Amino acid sequence: MAGAGRDDDDGGEDLSAIVEAEEDAVDRSVHPSGIVPVLQNIVATVNLDCKLDLKTIAFHARNVEYNPKRFAAAIMRIRNPKTTALIFSSGKMVCTGAKTEALAREAARKYAKVIIKLGFPAQFKDFKIQNMVGSCDVQFPIRLEGLAWQHGHFAQYEPELFPGLIYRMQMPKIVLLIFVSGKIVLTGGKRREDIYQAFENIYPVLTEFKKLAQPEEGATAALPAAK
Repeated sequence: MAGAGRDDDDGGEDLSAIVEAEEDAVDRSVHPSGIVPVLQNIVATVNLDCKLDLKTIAFHARNVEYNPKRFAAAIMRIRNPKTTALIFSSGKMVCTGAKTEALAREAARKYAKVIIKLGFPAQFKDFKIQNMVGSCDVQFPIRLEGLAWQHGHFAQYEPELFPGLIYRMQMPKIVLLIFVSGKIVLTGGKRREDIYQAFENIYPVLTEFKKLAQPEEGATAALPAAK
């Protein structure tokens, strides 16, 4: 529909270049493992500080879904930065999908701009990052059973329910999903430093439970007999 959301993607930038620039700026001296988790999703909240008529927003703005029988918020999307916003009638907004802190703030401001153009006296208050999700790959398989046994106070592993081991780190307070393949997902951080530190904390543990390669069946039989 025509309306206030028409210029929500103006001034497009090369977002992949922004993300790569931030990754290049990482101080690798604080990553002795040599592996830097990549941020995959940032969840941020902001207070627009005014009551909102979600029906009006859904009718006049582009890329908005609103079905109050199913969910209490209007769902708005923009392509640049590629994100989704949950907009509540109270004026609270949740923004998800950004890859960096700067892009999360930029996206939230774009959503607020759309709301303002619709005639609501929206402000931009209390912007906060509530959760960060990062991922990486240690490039070796992991013995999850042994890890769960030795770290039972922190680890939960029920492969019949979920293929990954859930590791609840206390300092920093991060939840890690550890898969036998060596892929790691880290969530629960409010600062990227927490994600990085959690991985550096767990990496020596993962190397301890590295799954050794098994010799191929029949390989020993193929060796020539000693004379």
